[in-house]
Order: sequence, then C-alpha cells, then structure tokens
Amino acid sequence: MSPRLRRVALVGAACASLLASSTVASASPPRLVPLPAPTNLKPFVLPATKGEGIYTPVGRPVQGHPALYVTLIRPLDNPTTVAGVAWIDTRLLRGTLYSGSLSPGGLFWTRTAPVSRAASASLVAAFSGGFLMKDSHGGYLSEGHLVAPLVNGAASLVIFKNGTMTVGQWGRDVTMSSQVAAVRQNLTLLVDHGAPVAGLQRTDVARWGFSLNNQIDTPRSALGITRTGALVYVEGEMNIVDLARILVCAGALRAMVLDMNPLWPIFAYYTPASPTGYAVPSNGRDLTPTMQQTPDRFFQIAYARDFITLSAAS
Repeated sequence: MSPRLRRVALVGAACASLLASSTVASASPPRLVPLPAPTNLKPFVLPATKGEGIYTPVGRPVQGHPALYVTLIRPLDNPTTVAGVAWIDTRLLRGTLYSGSLSPGGLFWTRTAPVSRAASASLVAAFSGGFLMKDSHGGYLSEGHLVAPLVNGAASLVIFKNGTMTVGQWGRDVTMSSQVAAVRQNLTLLVDHGAPVAGLQRTDVARWGFSLNNQIDTPRSALGITRTGALVYVEGEMNIVDLARILVCAGALRAMVLDMNPLWPIFAYYTPASPTGYAVPSNGRDLTPTMQQTPDRFFQIAYARDFITLSAAS
C-alpha cells in the first residue's frame, strides 16, 4: 500500500473509531450527580440507642449511588417508641403521583394502584399521600385533572414534569406553570423557614388532623424539603410537636403533614436482587416496625387512595 493510501486508511479508521465511541456515549444515560450524603441526626433522648439517628443507605441504588437513606429516632415526648426518617435524593429519584378512586376520587386515572410491572423496574420507594379531600382543606391536580381547586397558602407537594419535587406554600414558594405536573395540598405548612410554625400544642388532636379516639401519640407522617433540595419523610407514633421537631432535626426548611392514624401512613422501600430487577412486595420493607400496612399495599388493585412513588432517574 502506498504511503498516501496508508494515511487515508489510518484517518478513516480513526474517524470510524471516534464515531463509534460517540454513538456509544450518546446512547448511554447521562451520569447523575448525587446530593451530598445526609448528616446523622442528633438524638433527643440520651443515652442514645444503638444506631439511633445514624443514616443507612437502603433500597435500589441509582447509577451505583445510594438514593435513599433511613434511620430511626425516638421522639422527645414519647421515647418508648421510634420514628422513622427517610432522606430522599431528588437528583437521583423522580416522583409520580398515583391517584385513587376514593382519594382524590374518580375512575379516570391512568396512574393508579397497583404499581405496574413496568413501573416496578425502576421503583425505589413509595409513600402514602395526605388526608381525604374533605379533610385536606386544599386542592389536587394530576394528569390534567383538577379535582379540587388549588388553595393559596396551602401546604403543597409539587411534582414537575421532569419528576423533580418540592414542598412549599402555594402562591409563595410554588405557583402554577407549564412545568407543573401534579400538586397535592394538605392543610398549611407545619415547618416554615426551618422552624416549627407558631402555636403548636402537643395535646392537639384536631387542628392538624383528627386523631382516632383522641390519641395524642398517634401514627403521623410528614414530608419536608431541605436547603440542599433533598426531601425528608418522617413517620411514627407521636404528637404534632414531636413531628415538627424531628422534621427540623432532619434539616427541613419547609414541611407539610401527610396522612395519620394507624392504617394510613405507609412508607416502603424496595431492594431488588439486582439493580435492574423488578420491585416486588417480597423485597420491600417498611420504614418503621410499627407501620400496620405492608410493602405490598401499593401493588394491590383494591388500594383506592393516592400515593407517591420514587423511581430511579434516567
């Protein structure tokens, strides 16, 4: 082969190699940058129990990174029980609001229980939503359906079309835009500006949701957003003051209450046998040992209430 032809061949081979590598790179998913790992919580009650307040990564990893951390901590006013705290990396996880025929109502939903096999291929965790609409004093928007008008001043979980999520006061922190996919409102903010809102009473059994049998320390749940953009979910048997305390301890800048009483607060996470495996109830686990529902709840066709799934971002 002449020197000229050899040079042409070498250049052609190099171009082909570069084209092939760029094709592979373009076909690969973009690399996700996780949020900094959470800081362990300082227990309210001393001496601390083994592992109390120490975050542990759980559930399906996303591109090799932990996307969910959990821990247990004892509420100050009720140290005979434990509250669960889940720290959610919103760079690695995407949220989807699933709607139910009972809450918010209607039979026109595409995203409703049970979680499909296709959706379970990227499922990391799921948790129950807020009160029934008649008790939420707020609105509900999903899949283009405005079931109840959105209320200015209401505490709101907002999910955008790209699956990112935030918690805030409607009309101040979050407003309607073309990028909003879903809004779930429930009462008013429990934590604002990084502190519990004024006027909380530990004996309250009505203002922040009606407690079954007037139990002060009843299962309660809440969701907050931190300064870094992570979400923190808290659940356990406690009064409303302890719920706010734990949210603040976990770094919540703003937070809203979700559902309460024994049957309704549910948070489950799933650890498939492989990163590409399907999430199924048998590899799910509840956040706290006192939850009465099990990880299979979101896979049951009879589940008629709203909930949120957290899936691996792509």
